[in-house]
Amino acid sequence: MRVNANFNERTLIHFEENDWVASPMPGVERKMLDRIGEEVARATTIVRFAPGSAFSSHTHDGGEEYLVLDGTFKDEDGDFPTGSYVRNPPTSSHTPAAQDGATILVKLHQFDASDRDQVQIDSGKASWIEAADGVSRLPLYTDVRETVAMEHWDAGTVRSLDASGGLEVFVIDGSLNEGGDTLSRWDWLRLPVGASFEATAGANGVRVWIKTGHLSHVEESAA
Repeated sequence: MRVNANFNERTLIHFEENDWVASPMPGVERKMLDRIGEEVARATTIVRFAPGSAFSSHTHDGGEEYLVLDGTFKDEDGDFPTGSYVRNPPTSSHTPAAQDGATILVKLHQFDASDRDQVQIDSGKASWIEAADGVSRLPLYTDVRETVAMEHWDAGTVRSLDASGGLEVFVIDGSLNEGGDTLSRWDWLRLPVGASFEATAGANGVRVWIKTGHLSHVEESAA
């Protein structure tokens, strides 16, 4: 299966225009953003778990990265409420569940094979920094391949970001305007290597999840 698998083009997915698709796991639905592969795949997906969903223990051979958008996701390490960011590196294993239901943005099989860094950040409790006028930033993860962060932009803020190594922006809440398009809650934009990014926050501001640099390594992660 190949979904938005041309990483050399700009790709925009509006959450409300993308249908939920049932997964093989009862009570679990997903909206595929990009995908190369079948059930074991390099994938970026919004996944919705019905209350009571639980999963058998499994190992993430290619790593798992997720952002909790709604509800609480949990495993042996604890509860991860809305706004939590988690990285489970290759060779890690867990037994996740969503007792009261949850929705997450998840990226699978996109880690360097040697990565062993585990990250667990509750953005509601973490310390944000002032990155620019009208911009608050929460660094989530940085290595030689990529940089991941959350940002909040005040209404009307114009924000330019380095997209030379590719960029993904996911709107958590609020809205922004980029390239003539308006992105609202849970919309996703991917820009290719060599692109430029400049966006303006909407009338109520915007909170976004951002990843940069990683698309320079897309071929090796896809393999």
